[in-house]
Amino acid sequence: MTRRAGDSRIREGGYAEVLTLALPLILSTSSWAVQHFVDRMFLAWYSPQAIAAAMPAGMLNFTLMSFFVGTAGYVSTFVAQYDGAGMHHRVGPVTWQGLYVSVVGGLVLLAMVPPADVIFAMVGHEEAVRANEVVYFRYLCAGSFPAIASAALSGLFTGLGRTVTVMWITVSATALNLVLDYGMIFGRIGLPEMGIKGAALATVASGVFSMASYASLMSFGALRKRYAVLEGWRFDPELFKRLVRFGAPSGIQFFLDMAGFACFVLIVGRLGTVSLAATNIAFNINTIAFMPMIGVGIAVSVLVGRYIGGGRPDVAQRSTYAGFAITSAYMITVAALYVFFPSIFTAPFAHGSQAELFPQIENLTKTLLRFVAVYSVFDTMNVVFSSALKGAGDTRFVMIAIVLLSAGVLVVPTFVMIAVLGMGVLAAWVTATAYVSLLGLVFYMRFLAGKWRSMKVIERPCARGHIATVLPECPDSAIEP
Repeated sequence: MTRRAGDSRIREGGYAEVLTLALPLILSTSSWAVQHFVDRMFLAWYSPQAIAAAMPAGMLNFTLMSFFVGTAGYVSTFVAQYDGAGMHHRVGPVTWQGLYVSVVGGLVLLAMVPPADVIFAMVGHEEAVRANEVVYFRYLCAGSFPAIASAALSGLFTGLGRTVTVMWITVSATALNLVLDYGMIFGRIGLPEMGIKGAALATVASGVFSMASYASLMSFGALRKRYAVLEGWRFDPELFKRLVRFGAPSGIQFFLDMAGFACFVLIVGRLGTVSLAATNIAFNINTIAFMPMIGVGIAVSVLVGRYIGGGRPDVAQRSTYAGFAITSAYMITVAALYVFFPSIFTAPFAHGSQAELFPQIENLTKTLLRFVAVYSVFDTMNVVFSSALKGAGDTRFVMIAIVLLSAGVLVVPTFVMIAVLGMGVLAAWVTATAYVSLLGLVFYMRFLAGKWRSMKVIERPCARGHIATVLPECPDSAIEP
């Protein structure tokens, strides 16, 4: 079982505590990355049109879903701060408010199914690619609710430091997805051959499994009694509003970050199948290396939230720098592998591929990995310091930074370079590298400024001596950013 913050056997906020909390999350996020990597690899084996379509359609779906995932998933920060402040009876109710956000998100994504043809017709990709994009996008949108709900429910366990539970559910869901991928893409193990449709259905099925697993675990034992996880089911307008107030900027930030890269991929798609497929594969390879950093980032966010909730910002700062040192050492190593041994990463896509174009795609992918190597080093600052800011409640700044840099450094320059000036894929990747690098520097400078130290997302308990059966909470305007 994960040691909780404050365990006397480990230094609070130090490397050991960060790693104790982060390691299960690293395995969780890594398994998610493996799921998407293998999914794309299978589709690359299936057809060049399928792999070319998977990234734009999948990224557009996740972009639309990301606002609700980011908002519902912000439950983890509330839970961490409530737990740190000893306000355990508020944990269950805020989890339920996250589920209500998930319901809204599921309905919005379902409404995107009918116009899929129109959306991808406007993008202007080749006909064979577009047909695959429409199928993939529709099934992912129709099955979005379980994925969003899983973000809220996993936030309960993550915020409480029960990251081993999150790890096992995520790993199990990934295993299910991979088996179904293999069966439904190629028509194996007694399942029909469905190509990219099968890949989408496998993703939806794994989301349903995750949601059901979290829901069953939160219904039993000490978790239910201590944190009121079932008794807190009622809609709470004040708490819902507070979750949306702080979580929505996080969701918008997530949405805009994804939207920026989705637009980038869609614009690059105008250059043809080779450029689009190589870009998709390069991003997919980056995801494998990037997701372990996300695990550390989540751990940093939870620890910052817990120590801010307990009124100990100095320990929260220590946690952040420990997380940054860990991710920097890891990412510098991976970046060196991108530059000196790129074939390690491209070989799985080449194996089994019958596409005549694949040698061109592979050579271009190796070149693009050099750009990935450069911006990955700066991405450590992006992940860790933005996670720390969000753990404290500084979500509005993170959102504004994404808005300005995504539009001004990534999307508009890429469009001008490709659609107006007729430049190639390498010019587009220069803008992507500049975007990620600047974003990391901005978040680092904001963290150094220190405003996050005086922030909280939760209400504070009323003064002792108030005559009540259960101590109520009183809003504190001083905690708002």
